[in-house]
Amino acid sequence: MKLFLIYPYLLCSLLSFGQVTITPNPFEVDQSITITVDANSTATTCNGFSNPSKVYLHSGIGTDSNPWDYSVVGNWGQDDGVGEMTNTGGSNWSITLTPKIYFGLTDIQADNAIRMGMVFRNADGTQELKSSGCSDFFFDVGTFQVSLSTPLQNSTTLLNSGDNLSISATNIGGNANYILKANGSIINSQSNTPSYAFTHTNILNNQSYELEVTLASTTIVKQFSALIDPGSNIEIMPVTYQDGITYLSDTEAVLVLYATGKDFVYLAGSFNNWQPDATYAMKKDPTRNNKFWIKLTGLTSGQIETYQYWVVDKTPTPNSPSLVKIADPYSTLVLSPFDDPWIPSTSYPNLAPFPAEQEREVTVLQTGQIAYDWQVTNFDKPKKEDLVIYEVLVRDFDANRNFQDIIDKIDYFKNLNINAIELMPVMEFEGNESWGYNTAFHMALDKFYGTEDKFRELIDVCHQNGIAVILDLALNHAFGRSPMVRMWMKDPDNDGWGGPNSDNPYFNEVATHSYSVGYDFDHSNPRTKDYVRRVIKHWIEEFKIDGFRWDLTKGFTQLCTAGDDSCTNGYRSDRVAVLKDYADYSWSLDPDHYVIFEHLGGQQEQKEWADYRIDEGKGIMLWGKMTNPYNQLTMGYASDSNFNDMGHNSDYHDFEEKRLIGYAESHDEERLMYRNLLDGASSGSYDITDLNTALQRMPALGSVTLTIPGPKMIWHFGELGMENSIYTCGDETVDTPSDAIPGDCKLDTKPQPQWVDNWFGNSIRNDIYNSWSRINALKINEAVFEGNYDINSGSLTPKIYIWDDALPSTSLKNVVILSNFELTAQNITPNFPYTGTWYDLMDPSGGTFINVNSTTAQINIPAGDFRIYGNRPSETLSTNDLLTDKDIQIYPNPVHEYFKINLHLKQIKIYNLLGKLVQAHKGNFSSGHPFDTSSLEPGVYLISIVTERGKMIRKVIKH
Repeated sequence: MKLFLIYPYLLCSLLSFGQVTITPNPFEVDQSITITVDANSTATTCNGFSNPSKVYLHSGIGTDSNPWDYSVVGNWGQDDGVGEMTNTGGSNWSITLTPKIYFGLTDIQADNAIRMGMVFRNADGTQELKSSGCSDFFFDVGTFQVSLSTPLQNSTTLLNSGDNLSISATNIGGNANYILKANGSIINSQSNTPSYAFTHTNILNNQSYELEVTLASTTIVKQFSALIDPGSNIEIMPVTYQDGITYLSDTEAVLVLYATGKDFVYLAGSFNNWQPDATYAMKKDPTRNNKFWIKLTGLTSGQIETYQYWVVDKTPTPNSPSLVKIADPYSTLVLSPFDDPWIPSTSYPNLAPFPAEQEREVTVLQTGQIAYDWQVTNFDKPKKEDLVIYEVLVRDFDANRNFQDIIDKIDYFKNLNINAIELMPVMEFEGNESWGYNTAFHMALDKFYGTEDKFRELIDVCHQNGIAVILDLALNHAFGRSPMVRMWMKDPDNDGWGGPNSDNPYFNEVATHSYSVGYDFDHSNPRTKDYVRRVIKHWIEEFKIDGFRWDLTKGFTQLCTAGDDSCTNGYRSDRVAVLKDYADYSWSLDPDHYVIFEHLGGQQEQKEWADYRIDEGKGIMLWGKMTNPYNQLTMGYASDSNFNDMGHNSDYHDFEEKRLIGYAESHDEERLMYRNLLDGASSGSYDITDLNTALQRMPALGSVTLTIPGPKMIWHFGELGMENSIYTCGDETVDTPSDAIPGDCKLDTKPQPQWVDNWFGNSIRNDIYNSWSRINALKINEAVFEGNYDINSGSLTPKIYIWDDALPSTSLKNVVILSNFELTAQNITPNFPYTGTWYDLMDPSGGTFINVNSTTAQINIPAGDFRIYGNRPSETLSTNDLLTDKDIQIYPNPVHEYFKINLHLKQIKIYNLLGKLVQAHKGNFSSGHPFDTSSLEPGVYLISIVTERGKMIRKVIKH
């Protein structure tokens, strides 16, 4: 049998001239040409305009295989005149240019430029004109041109062993010389002729052909190939072989691919010069769902190899390709021709080059890898109830936009007293500067952020500092570069991309929920479930990840239809079951693993998950968005300011335990400070649209968010009062949802004013940071914040009461939080639970207190301020206590069994790096008194020392 696979520009070159013409044609690269397009009124997603007021040419020039290779002219979506065309009457638009000058080609590029690519758009890029196949337009360059008639350029012909292949071509511009090479060897030549015909007979092996056509000093090369059907190749593989790569030794590896419905698969890679012969035809195991597998031997230890699977379906479904070349779906590292050229070497040193003349992602295989030397091997995760999670988009955290930036700022996190970092997706996504939810390879790290070992170092450093690491995981969907999408795809225009077809075992053809992103996974399919479990296992076991935040869990159902919000938001039993199953698998690998769902709705489902296996100390945590109520407070409006649902025990949630991750800000919501400055209230001289006034209200936000018992979350730089809109564009303008393209800049890379402008050195912004730091320390270290609570909200003077009657009266067991979000000072009735001395817990020294003789005696609180009172002072160490004294000496340091101090002491307290008190000694200690440390675990400790001269902090290391 024979089947020809056509690459998109071949089809376009035949069809495009009806809509686009070039005069003269043919033309030379240094010749003036006029390009004319008929912008008809047919408006679809990619074919046609709707009466555009302007038309732009977005164009490139390059080689036969990549017509965009040498130069691209045009700035998509920008009405800047670059590529703007002129209306020449009716729906016709034209532009005149000389290709060499227009594209800025060097003499060498001009000599080798063979094809031009082009797309047409309106001014803002919301409409575009492509060929009828939804592909780019392509045109040959030069008066010497070659047309390969049979087979078509870059096609692959499927043959049975012993078949023949006919090759025919013609050229214009004069008689030319033709040379045909197969697998690098000349098999035929014909001279001084305007056409070529030859039949390669009795073909027994796979062939990679090049037809070289030379006229004068110019040579044009046309490439195509032939694959031999290897026939029956059945063999049972050992059960220990897993999908993807199984490393057997430093010189051996096994590759396994699930490819149901496919007839045969070749393995092509650097180890066979990307020209696989019959020995690289993969075996099929009928006992393992017809998985294909192959064993590689003779590999060089430590040497990087790259590979793809060439997957063949001899009878594909309509509009689907017969041959697909894919990277391994279970890749842990891929190379990409689309993204890698723009990855800085400072972020990913010594990145292996993408193999020449290959297309799309390839998988990296490397035996003999040196294992990372973990410094922390048994990290003790913070309790779920105590979590203060800091959500981070690596791209927008610091200027280098990589993992090293996070490592370098570990003290910033530690001093803020957060105990968990949640990273937005870091798995291989499409493009480089992305939010990461357009994932293509869920087990591969995106190289734009750094190497695998650099990521391990980040996790290790966090663990050394008592900080857990949580990954945002987008397993509702995958995007078009995913091998699992492409292996079973609809590709009517033969461009190598497309959505899932009806044979796809992993994906729905149409999303079965109303929040579709990318291509929708079918989580009822056993293959999808196997894949998800492998993803979970990989990140837990290879990177010691402490938890996952599951993105868009509403999409994990097969029971709804696209656009049916009622069904999607209602109770779906299949969704509950499959997500519980994934949680169970996570806990089977790590009993203390954090399982977090971004569900944002569905009261019954959320309660089922939150209470799931709660008697075992587990329970699934849920994201709890409270952005609008808190923004009403910070803007100074009482309406809709009820934030009672910030906790786990409310009319809506009613969870058995504290499993709601409440937050005022997240990556997906508008910044509170942006709206404060835009819409804040004002009264007299007090104006919330004034930057300093708005910033001064943000410490109070921390008092009514972070203190509420249960896990809480901060979106990065909320603690410095970040005011950049979520819709800030690359040029720092703001494209809000009310603009012409709603939210067009939401995903754009954001500026870095927090570091460039030294926000940490700004006293008002620093006060937010220090206030939240103190509150976090209280929340994490004081047992009362795991107790009961009552929220009195819905006004601009909300109150929170926290208590634990099980704690002794000698400890901190009652906390009262008072806040004033009015525009003027207010006398607030505190309603203390009892009279006596109440301490200001924001004062780490414990020296600020009030004597309460009447529980209803009012307390005056300035506008935008707050108070946190406790029945006892806190023993929690604050970063504000870190004083220094050059005269003090602690010896020996590092410490073994004891240490001594060279001063007369009244008191010392020893804290771990989380600020938790682990030892206290009170008395009248002489200089050189030994303090026993034999019971302390090895690690770093802070010692608070009180002398007659005052208080100071010193660091010791316990071996």
